[in-house]
Amino acid sequence: MLKKFEFLNKSLKEGDLQSIEEEASRIYTDLITHELADLHLAEYTYDPEQAIIELGLDEELINELVADYVSQIIRSLVQFELRLKKLQESKKNHEFHLDYTPFRELAHKNLGVARNLRIKNAEILLYEMMRGEDLNRLMSCLEALEVSTIKLDVKVAYNTLKMIERESSSKN
Repeated sequence: MLKKFEFLNKSLKEGDLQSIEEEASRIYTDLITHELADLHLAEYTYDPEQAIIELGLDEELINELVADYVSQIIRSLVQFELRLKKLQESKKNHEFHLDYTPFRELAHKNLGVARNLRIKNAEILLYEMMRGEDLNRLMSCLEALEVSTIKLDVKVAYNTLKMIERESSSKN
């Protein structure tokens, strides 16, 4: 789990969705008004109506697609974290060339879904993750992506996190 998400461990055990959503909102606001202020995300709120109109799909289908997106991003976070840790280790070991390719490929894969659903903040964050090289900024973008995804559908995010937790404990 990302360092700013220690609150999730407690909230996951208690099943307190409201606390998860409130803390996600607090962290997101902090990130987009400080470290990521230049991305101008502070005024953005996802509106599924835009996707409904532009894609010509009904609200129920868009909601299902958003739920799938939330689950996909939450599952991708584990991969993002592993790839970012490898980059951090390479930098710590003073390796001359840092290979951002796996991290960027994962961002690109998720960017398409965000674009299709017209989730503009995720689009901006994922694009930044595709082109950025500052590891601290990439971490901030990843954290903002996680909390913005939780905010989209806290119940789906919670259920996906619980499933990942169960899968991980059954492997150990």
